[in-house]
Amino acid sequence: MPELPEIEAYNHALRTRIVDHALVGVRVRSVSLLRTYDPSPTDLAGQRVRGVRRMGKRIVIELDDELFIVLHLMVAGRLRWEAPGAAIPKRAGLAAFDFDDGTLILTEAGTKRRASLHIVRGETDLHALDPGGLEVQTASLEDFSAALLTERHTLKRTLTDARTFSGIGGAFADEVLFRARLSPTQMNTNLSDDEIEQIYEATRAVLDDWEAIRIAETGEDFPKKVTAFHPEMAVHGKFGEACPVCGAPIQRIVHGGRETNYCPGCQTGGRILADRSLSRILKDDWPKTLEELEAQ
Repeated sequence: MPELPEIEAYNHALRTRIVDHALVGVRVRSVSLLRTYDPSPTDLAGQRVRGVRRMGKRIVIELDDELFIVLHLMVAGRLRWEAPGAAIPKRAGLAAFDFDDGTLILTEAGTKRRASLHIVRGETDLHALDPGGLEVQTASLEDFSAALLTERHTLKRTLTDARTFSGIGGAFADEVLFRARLSPTQMNTNLSDDEIEQIYEATRAVLDDWEAIRIAETGEDFPKKVTAFHPEMAVHGKFGEACPVCGAPIQRIVHGGRETNYCPGCQTGGRILADRSLSRILKDDWPKTLEELEAQ
């Protein structure tokens, strides 16, 4: 799923292409994509783009007359910038937004259609789509701490809850917790004041760093290879590889089709966290420490 750094990279590229340009029309191929009926896509024709912003993991395109296009890419949605009037791809294409200088194509890989398009009028209706997560990059430590402790959950779940923090998904939650040197399964209510500050500083740094990386990689081009994995990531997607800090093999927990990566040397004091699927199979053979893992 594109997270805050990827959404900001998309927005950076969109601003230079569509702000102050007219939207000629909208072509929607997927019936499941459009989640609103009034205003309709036809109401957008001829409207000029006034700005592009991010709302959580959503892309918001602001038009004249307080009209807003709200795109949520979900897991597999992606955007492409093509020549004016470009055709919507037959297999993965969901919609096309035709501007006077080019066409923005929305695609979604796979057979499940989760991406969404809302068209709303006015800031009040736009705000209703916002899950309400805190924008950590501009938040104070006090506000961050209050959000972090709102409900009792593991740190991984808390960081990825869109109602708690804005724009953070599984990939960057892994990177944040690695930088903070804290276990993904630690309960948020068991943190010291110093540990809360560690997560706060780590979250801000990771999001700032990766936003800059994603935008720099794209340059004047349009983002093309938007994935949850990157060779410069420390732990996410690095199962079995050596930790860049301590050299221990990166481990993972898989639950509900989602993967959490962590370094046992840096984050869990050498303890191997139980993976529900593998530990159920291996039972007593499941390694519980780095020493047992190395022995196997």
